[in-house]
Amino acid sequence: MSNSIYATIARQDGLLKELQVVANNIANTNTSGYKTDRAIFAEYVMRTGEATPSLSMGALAGHNFDLTQGTVKFTGGQFDLAIQGEGFFALETDAGQRLTRAGAFQISSEGQLIASDGARVLSAGSTPIQIPPEAEGLAIAGDGTISADGEILGQVGVFTAAGNLQRDTDTRFTAAGGLQPLENANVLQGALEASNVSPVLEMARMIEVQRAYEAGQTLLEREDQRITQFISTVRDR
Repeated sequence: MSNSIYATIARQDGLLKELQVVANNIANTNTSGYKTDRAIFAEYVMRTGEATPSLSMGALAGHNFDLTQGTVKFTGGQFDLAIQGEGFFALETDAGQRLTRAGAFQISSEGQLIASDGARVLSAGSTPIQIPPEAEGLAIAGDGTISADGEILGQVGVFTAAGNLQRDTDTRFTAAGGLQPLENANVLQGALEASNVSPVLEMARMIEVQRAYEAGQTLLEREDQRITQFISTVRDR
C-alpha cells in the first residue's frame, strides 16, 4: 500500500471521529448542562528514508470542552439548580464521583437530594444531602445553603476539577485529580443552565468535515484506479 493511501486513510479516520463529535454536539443542543466537545488531533511524522520526504499522519489525541456558561433559564422548580459562573455540582454514582452542570434534581424516597437516575448530590463536605420529609418553606441560598423554617439542613457543594476533565456521559465528567471546593460559588434556585452548543456553528462545521471526508474518499478512489491501471499495464507486457 502506498504512503498516500496510508496518509489518506488516517485522515479519513480522524475526520470520521470529528464528525461523530460534531453530531453528538448537535444532538445535545437542548440538553441542560451539556458542554460543547472539540476533537483535538496530533500529528505523527515518520521518516521514510534518506532521499524521500517524511510521512505525516494525524490521529485523535483527546478532547477539549468548551466550559463557557450556557443561558440560564428560570423554571421555578424547587430543586432545579444552576451555577452562575465557574464550578460543578458533584454526584455520587455507582462508578464514583462525577461532576455536572445539569442541576435538575429531586428528592428520593429516602429523603436525599438526587439526580434523575438516582445519583446522590453531594454537599460541600462531599456527603449526601438529607432533606427531612416534614421540611416546609425550603429555600436554597446563593452559596448553596439549604434551609427550611429558618433551620439550616445542609449545603449543596460546588466544586472545581483538579486536573483534566474526561467526559463520562453527555452531561457528566470525571476529574482524574479529584475535586476541590469552590469558594464564593453562586447557586441559583429554580433555574437550569441550557446547553452552550451553537447549532449554527456546529452545522457549519459538520458541512466542512463532510466535504473534507468526501474529498479524501475521491482521492482514495483515484489512487485505487491508478494502482489498478499500473498493475494491468505491467501484467499485459
